[in-house]
Amino acid sequence: MKIGIAGTGYVGLSMAVLLAQRHEVTAYDIDAKKVEQINQKISPIKDAEISAFLAEKQLHLKATTCAEEAYKDADFIIVATPTNYDDVKNHFDTSAVESVLKDALEMNQTALIVIKSTIPVGYVKRIRSLFHTDRILFSPEFLREGKALYDNLYPSRIVVGDETAEAKQFANLLQESALIEAPVILTQPSEAEAIKLFANTYLAMRVAFYNELDTYCELKQLNTKQIITGIGCDPRIGNHYNNPSFGYGGYCLPKDTKQLKANYDGVPNDIISAIVDANDTRKKHIADMILARKPKTVGIYLLTMKKGSDNFRKSAIQDVIAYIKKSTNVIIYEPAITADSFMKLEVYHDLAQFKEDSDVIVTNRMDEVLSDVADKVYTRDIYERDE
Repeated sequence: MKIGIAGTGYVGLSMAVLLAQRHEVTAYDIDAKKVEQINQKISPIKDAEISAFLAEKQLHLKATTCAEEAYKDADFIIVATPTNYDDVKNHFDTSAVESVLKDALEMNQTALIVIKSTIPVGYVKRIRSLFHTDRILFSPEFLREGKALYDNLYPSRIVVGDETAEAKQFANLLQESALIEAPVILTQPSEAEAIKLFANTYLAMRVAFYNELDTYCELKQLNTKQIITGIGCDPRIGNHYNNPSFGYGGYCLPKDTKQLKANYDGVPNDIISAIVDANDTRKKHIADMILARKPKTVGIYLLTMKKGSDNFRKSAIQDVIAYIKKSTNVIIYEPAITADSFMKLEVYHDLAQFKEDSDVIVTNRMDEVLSDVADKVYTRDIYERDE
């Protein structure tokens, strides 16, 4: 098969590497530097499996800055461009997806176009009507940042939002490239869109639940870890995805929960709206606890949400910073930032000096490099793991 992919972020690049094991893949991106890195077998994003596969595997993969090169002769075109949430309009900004769809339909008259970008419920029905074609479908991704290719190789499930022979063929492409056999679920378009949004909102709800439990324990001076351990022994609950944090953030959970809340317009609900609100409440509480220590200088150790990540888009700590910088001096240590400032705050590149100048060091996840200044550290991390 010939497969074209639009976008080489976590979703697009992991899909490209996955499918290039067996098929001819051309990945399109407007970023010439990323295209050059991929063609040199260097991953432009931090993902251990992607880096290893590019360096070690015989992949049928090339990257290009020419959309027509990727789309023209493809049997499948995968759309993996970002859909950020627009807080003013209260829905995803899908303009990048629509731009790709328009170009792909013009450049290729036969390919099945598969949207991997997260979209609102009802989007595919609307876009098929807009473009007068049934060649567009949605297949949600369920990937973790920094583990995107791993999650494609070991998928929990493969969902495709159509029940046609072409949809089944695309599901087979994903299944044959994976290392385990996963459940394959073929649904109608809107059901596939809902699966993605409800799945991520459930995960956000779990994060919010344990964060609110931790807030209670912190203020009531109870042992959070003992309580969570006792709860997790119930097999219906489980001892996973339960490590308190400063709030959920990153590529997916903030925007997906807001989109699902917007999709509930006119539909009675309490829980969905509360999940969105709970995240804001948690970040304000964290800020209050930091300021309660009356520090002259607060040091923020890493803006990234997870260990081994180089992405800090929409990380919860940034909202915490916005709250506390009004009341105290804030400095940042983040190796992913090469500039000397971020959010108009000084960025340190010397860890030892950062430690010395900070009265309180705030970190979402504990790191052994902070063990010598543990008395300065404020964190709600109890398991020293990401999830």
